[in-house]
Amino acid sequence: MNARLSNKRRHHRANIGMRVFLQSAIGVTRDMSASGVYFWISGTFVIGESISFSIELKRARGRMMRKCKGKVLRVDRQDSSRVGVAVRIT
Repeated sequence: MNARLSNKRRHHRANIGMRVFLQSAIGVTRDMSASGVYFWISGTFVIGESISFSIELKRARGRMMRKCKGKVLRVDRQDSSRVGVAVRIT
C-alpha cells in the first residue's frame, strides 16, 4: 500500500472474508473497517450510488446479520462475472 492511500484511510482495515448480501446477489468481503468495506460480488454498481446490504457476522453464539447502508466509492472489474466494490458505510 502506498503512503498516500494509507493517509486517506480513517480506520484500520482488517482482511476478513464474510458474506455480503444485497437484494440480487451474495458476495464476500475482502477487507473492512469501522467506516467502510470492500467486497467482491456480481452486478453493476455506479460510483456515488447509495446501496443497502447486510454482512453476516460469525459469533461464538451463532451468526448475526448486520444491516448497513453506504455509498459506492470505487468499482473494480475483476472479470466478466465479478466486481470489487469499495463502500463508505453511512
